[in-house]
Amino acid sequence: MKQIIFVFMVILLATGSALAQEGASIIVTESSFDFGDIKEAEGDVTHTFTIKNEGDMPLVVTRVIASCGCTSPDWTKEPIAPGKTGEVKVTFNPKNRPGPFAKTVSIYSNGKRGSYAITIRGNVI
Repeated sequence: MKQIIFVFMVILLATGSALAQEGASIIVTESSFDFGDIKEAEGDVTHTFTIKNEGDMPLVVTRVIASCGCTSPDWTKEPIAPGKTGEVKVTFNPKNRPGPFAKTVSIYSNGKRGSYAITIRGNVI
């Protein structure tokens, strides 16, 4: 009887672990981008990050938040199918911001608990 209960518990735990692994999974091909030296007079600079869903359920990006008002994100609003990619486009406004900068953008989705952080950096001349 104890063996039957033990086998039942093992099967139950294995099934629970397998179910916990299902879902969306966000991966970013590059987590940081360096613009290098940029000229303030030339205006905004933009970089597009590629995000991929490595899970088995659709990935939904719910919000993307920049660490500062000088940085604005735009992202794929439609669900991203398993194995497919989407984009997070980050634009930095260098006006009145001479010198080095490093800005963080947080991506919130159903593919990771909490946020996935990406960074842009450079130097305004």
